[in-house]
This record gives sequence, C-alpha cells and structure tokens, in this order.
Amino acid sequence: MKDGFIKIAACAPKIRLGDLKYNADIIIETIKKAAKAGVRLIAFPELCLTGYTLGDLFEHELILDTAEKELLRIQKEVAKHHIIAVVGTPLRYCGKLLNCAVVISPEQGGMKFVAKQNLPNYGEFYEARHFAADTNRELSRIVDRCGWLEPCCSTIELEDVPDFRFGVEICEDLWVADAPSNTLAKNGALLIVNCSAGNEIIGKADYRKKLVSVQSAKTLSAYLYVGAGEGESTSDMVFSGHCFCYENGKLLAENKPFENMGELMITEIDLGRLLYERRRLNTFVSSLSDEKVYVTDIGLAKPDENGEIHPDAASLPTTKLTRRFERTPFVPNDAGEVNARARDILMIQAMGLKRRMEQINAKSAVIGISGGLDSSLALLVCAKTCDLMGADRKLIHAITMPCFGTTERTRSNAVKLCEALGVRIDTVDITASVRQHFSDIGHDESDHSVVYENAQARIRTLVLMDVANKENGLVIGTGDLSELALGWATYNGDHMSMYGVNAGVPKTLLKYLVRFYADTCGDDNVKTVLESVLDTPISPELLPPDESGNIAQKTEDLVGPYELHDFFLYYVLRWGYPPKKLYRVAKEAFRSSEYSDEVILKWLKNFYRRFFNQQFKRNCLPDGPKVGSVCLSPRGDWRMPSDASCRIWMDELDELTRHETIVCLPHKEK
Repeated sequence: MKDGFIKIAACAPKIRLGDLKYNADIIIETIKKAAKAGVRLIAFPELCLTGYTLGDLFEHELILDTAEKELLRIQKEVAKHHIIAVVGTPLRYCGKLLNCAVVISPEQGGMKFVAKQNLPNYGEFYEARHFAADTNRELSRIVDRCGWLEPCCSTIELEDVPDFRFGVEICEDLWVADAPSNTLAKNGALLIVNCSAGNEIIGKADYRKKLVSVQSAKTLSAYLYVGAGEGESTSDMVFSGHCFCYENGKLLAENKPFENMGELMITEIDLGRLLYERRRLNTFVSSLSDEKVYVTDIGLAKPDENGEIHPDAASLPTTKLTRRFERTPFVPNDAGEVNARARDILMIQAMGLKRRMEQINAKSAVIGISGGLDSSLALLVCAKTCDLMGADRKLIHAITMPCFGTTERTRSNAVKLCEALGVRIDTVDITASVRQHFSDIGHDESDHSVVYENAQARIRTLVLMDVANKENGLVIGTGDLSELALGWATYNGDHMSMYGVNAGVPKTLLKYLVRFYADTCGDDNVKTVLESVLDTPISPELLPPDESGNIAQKTEDLVGPYELHDFFLYYVLRWGYPPKKLYRVAKEAFRSSEYSDEVILKWLKNFYRRFFNQQFKRNCLPDGPKVGSVCLSPRGDWRMPSDASCRIWMDELDELTRHETIVCLPHKEK
C-alpha cells in the first residue's frame, strides 16, 4: 500500500457451537464490514467455524462435510471484496484430522491451509484426543489431490503487493521454545497471524501480550493475535475474545479481554519500517526459502501480458491511518515510565562521566553554566557523578561568562543553581575579551552577524579549556542531540568539549530529565531554581536583550520548534522514513496542534537542509554516552560523509510543496 502501510483486522465473533451455517454467516458479515473499512487482511479465532470446545463432535462427518461447504461459501464472498481472510476450522487431510487456519484469498480456488504443529494435551486442553499434529509441517508438504484446497508450509506472498508477506501459526505454536513464526519470519514473513483459542485465567492476558511483544520484536515482524470469544462452552473454561497487534515489540491496537467482543479491531502495519529494520540489523538472518506460496488479486494491480506485476505507486489507494503517532516519540506516555527512563538516563550519563574522569585522573569538572536547560542538565549530571564517586561537589567548577546577550534572569538562575548544589561558581565576564577580539580582526561591534555571535561562543570555550588545563580538569560539554542534528552549535565553540554528557539526549526529553531531578532531589532550593530554568525560553543569548532586558533571541523562532524537529529526527534516523511518508505521519501526529500543514512542511524542509549541511560538525564530535535508540556519534550509530548531497530529499520536498500549492488553489486555477 502507499507509503508501506497496510490495514489489517481481527475479530472474535460471537458463535454458536456446532452451528456452522450461522458461524459462516457471522464471518461473512464481518468480512464485509472489514472490506468496507479498507482492511486487506482479517483474522478469526482458532476453530471459529465450528467452535473450539466442540469436543468429540469434531469426529463426526456431518460437521466436517459442512465445514468444507461453508469454507467454499466464505471464499465466494471474499472474492467479491478484495480481502484475505484467515479462518480457523477442522479439516480432514491424508487420513488425519487437522486443526487448521485456512487462508482464503479472492483468486479462484484461492484457499491455502496451515495445520497446527503443537497440540496441547495438558491441564484443561485435550486436543490430541481429536487432532493430529503437523510436526515440522510434514503433512502440509504432501501434495493435495482434491484441487480446491492447498497446503501451505511457509510464507504467503501477494503478487500484486510484493512486500506484503505473512505467515500463520495457531495458538500453542507460539508458546513452544522454537515457534514456527521464527522460521516464517526468516523466510520473509513481515506479518505473523495467530488464530488462537486460549482461555482466560488470572494474569494470562498480560503474559500473553508479553510473549507476543517479545516474539514480534525478535522476529522484526508485526504479530496479529486473535483469541476465541463468546459462544464457546463455559463448562470448564471462559474465553475473552482478546485481540491485539504488536509491531516490532510495540502495541498498535487491542480489544482487551471481555471488552468489544465481536467488534472489529483494526490497525495498520508499516511494512516499510519492518523492512528497514531487517536491512539495518545484520544479525537478522533470512533463509529466503523457495517454499513461498503466492496468492493474487486483492485489487491493487494486474499482471501485464508477460504475467509480471508492476504496481503503480501513484494508483495505490491511500490507507486511512488509525494507528497513533506520538508527537514526542522520545518521551513515553506513561508518567511512571517517564520517571524510570529519566532515572536510567541520568545514571548512564553520570556513569559515563565517572569512568572518563577516573580514566584521566581529572581533578575537576569544568562546565560553562548559562542558566539554560542544557547546561543545567549537564551540571546535574556532574553533581550525580560526584555523588557516585563519593567526592565533594566542590570538584565541579562552574563558570558563568556573561556578555552582550546575557539576561539577569539566566545569570541569576545559573548562580542560584550552583549554590544550591554546593559546587564552585566563578564569573568571568568575557565582554572585554570579545571586544578586543573584534578589534584584532577588524569587526564592527554594531554588526550583529554570525561573527558577532560565534566570537562569544568561541571565547567561552577558550576560557573553559584554559581553566581545565590550569586545574588538570575535564571540560564538560552541554550540547544536546537535537542541536547536533540541526548543527545548532558554533564550530569549535560550544560544539567542542572534552566529554559531552548530553550528546544522546533530545531537547524534548531533556525537559523531562530536568523536571524529574527537580521532583526527586529532595531539595526545595534546587527544585525552585530548576522550575525557573524550565520556564525560561530556549536561547543561546548571543544577541543583546530587548528594551525590557528580556531574551530577544529565541532559538525556536530561528530553527523551528524542537517538538517538530525531534519528531523528524526520530523517524528519519530510527526508521529511515522518506520525506513524503514523514510529512504524512507528521500531519497525523500534529493534526490537533497549533502547527498547520504548511508550517510542518516549512520546518521539515529546514530540518533536511540543516541535517545534511551540518554533518561536518558531527564528524568531529567529542566523546559522549549513547542513551537511546537514536544517536549521532560518528564513531557509532551515524556515519555520513560531510559531502553527502541532499538533492533527492529536497526534490521530494519540492514535489510536496507543489502538490500542497495545487490543492490549496481555487478549483478554476488548479
């Protein structure tokens, strides 16, 4: 589908035990609803055509004959709606009775079956009483002589959507040590469908979700689970209709146990994201087996005269997205998880700095403190490092270096924070040094160009480096991940340090780290200062204040909102999204925000331009700890030549701009 998204669904309909015609009617009606919603694949529970708890009636010919007839009726309906359905049913095959999931596609006679490999025969389960296990898919490899139903022992691929490959396993198959989905994923399956009839007991739902989460993460796949619901016998067990879908370990959608039973659970999986991750992780081993089974014709493309499929991306329907894209992907939604992550990140930063200081036997940690967010967090990390080392916080030498743009608020916050933390604090006014430098190079002080700004940043770095030499100390860098992505740093100024503790922390997450420290430090003085820091506009303070003495130079007015840039950064680096796809999901994520589509596109262009043009700064970064899945270290996660061209990215953005302009024109001018 367009941009790699494809819509899938699961449903646990309310069935009648042994009433196969009724059950088939319900399945057909559900398929119609799903197709109307744009779903391309829908899954139903294990043995849902008959009911899982049918007992010895499974062995009766009338049940089995009727099952085959109803499958054919379902297939005729599927053919009308360009959808694939996965339906659980018993099937006779090679003299055996199998517990199967039948994959029904729109093509003529397009039914493939997958038989369950692992039959539970313990506790409340007694499947071996009725069914034969298809161990290692041995039975499925036998050629079927009936002609209308074919066995499937590997992945299934759609010829008109080549990247959409899926596999099927049934209930207990997931719970064994070597699940069939391991092999299916290695053979190319990006989606695993599990038709299940697991009963509900205390704690089982959470365990089930954890199991699926891990399986989808380690197989780098989407995993669609659908469990039996109402209508099953409750003599000894109760079934909850639990349906959910994970993608690479992340929950996309869920019908919780006993909630929304009989209703469709719909979501979209991102095939492009999964393919990117499999390319990126060289430890993911693909078997690329020749045993793929093909199904065709779900209405997206047709074969040419040579029988080859050439889907036209422009003609593909745009899937209406229902999955959520968080506005702040670096920040968890759950407050408890945010606190846990903040605690871990602060510990990673502090342990990294502790190891470096011990390695070089540093006698002090020298840090420039401005009263802004970045330097405040770096100072907090230094304080935590001293605590871990069992050292006096006087080991930290904080220096404020006021100049033309420094405001009283930020300078006051810097001093108060240092005093509250018990660190050494000195002030070195660099105004005279900068003016002397202007005189030396013949720069007019009234010219507030980049020379005016960067000279201040470089003088400050010179002061810090020389103080560190004087004390046998270590200069602590304060720049964060978002600034590194945009190149928002003065080359050989604040760009340089001896260890950059914030190098792996994006701006949107940085605020939460400072807030966490404020709330958990147990010191009211520290908390009060940090709250003031959090309320201060982000600024390098390199231009003079306004007439009221307030900050005049606000970073986000110049480079764009960090909320947007961190969103762009995450999806470009973590998932390799191209501009069109990134613009699409950004509009979804920020639909109810203050950012219009035009504003999003404007700053997206700025992000790509700066990201490519500023690589030369990242290629000579000082050391600093990685804290999350996105990192820009030239020695680790991101290795890009400084000379790389961004033309094809900008061309795609220009195309988006032209499209947006056309859409916004009055009809007669289009």
